[in-house]
Amino acid sequence: MLDTESVDRIRENVGRVIVGKGDVVDLLLVALLAKGHVLIDDVPGVGKTKMASALATSIGVDFKRIQFTPDLQPADVTGINYYNQKEEEFIFRPGPVLTNILLADEINRAVPRTQSSLLEAMEERHVSVEGETYPVVEPFMILATQNPVELEGTFPLPEAQLDRFLFKVRLGYPTDSEEVDIMKRFKVEDPLEDLEPVVGSGEIIAARTQLSEVRISDELLRYIRDLSAASRESEFLRLGLSPRASILLMKASIAHAFVHGRDYVLPDDVKYLFPYVAEHRLILSYEHEAEGVEKNEVIRDILGSVEVPVEEGIRERSNRGVKETG
Repeated sequence: MLDTESVDRIRENVGRVIVGKGDVVDLLLVALLAKGHVLIDDVPGVGKTKMASALATSIGVDFKRIQFTPDLQPADVTGINYYNQKEEEFIFRPGPVLTNILLADEINRAVPRTQSSLLEAMEERHVSVEGETYPVVEPFMILATQNPVELEGTFPLPEAQLDRFLFKVRLGYPTDSEEVDIMKRFKVEDPLEDLEPVVGSGEIIAARTQLSEVRISDELLRYIRDLSAASRESEFLRLGLSPRASILLMKASIAHAFVHGRDYVLPDDVKYLFPYVAEHRLILSYEHEAEGVEKNEVIRDILGSVEVPVEEGIRERSNRGVKETG
């Protein structure tokens, strides 16, 4: 069973390879438990691939990486049927998407047709090849990366695909001391080569069923709704959050509470996760985009404009619920 000690072991294990990014590791765990996917928007060389690989190793699951390029075809992602002359029949060769954790590296370098080949796996959790359906391998998560600086020769992800990602995160550059520590760790050999699993994939799958036991009050559901409604009504935006985003924020908040050892959700869970859920879904109005308004400013404005439920009351009702069912 996944518990706070297991989560700590995962953090510590990934931390043997990745220095100082515990908050991002937590977000990846939350996404994995909530059956979500993550878009990592950052420059090359900050450890995106190593973090994905270290997480997969730590939880004992398979990991594959696809380098997205303009000539990549959908079949290179989903798989193909090929004719086996020895068996005299067509056999399905699974594509790399049929793994546990897939790193779609520089996803915005592939043409839209290839980008969209991931949509079915992300949403329906299976792929279709020539009329046959093949389920993904659970636990399953796609981590996609894109470089926010180098835009030449790229194809921006459409809103429909962006909406399939639970979070958009950034690793950022390490601090001065962290960068020195990184160099020391990699002086002799890559610590990823000696990394061992600290939990099993079965624990991740079992933990997903435990999320149903995490309580979220009606006040917090209304709070999530109000945040989404405020984004739709914002003068700065021409596209706010959809009901799907509200559902995903709820599921992520539940998983975030679980990862932090609680069986009830607090307003802080929602407030903390809201920017990661919202940024890639919100679209600025043409006028305010031209004026240089930043999405982060709009997100802060939305969070500041919506009344936050009283935390103590939620905590007391959660504790009372435990006593009543005990």
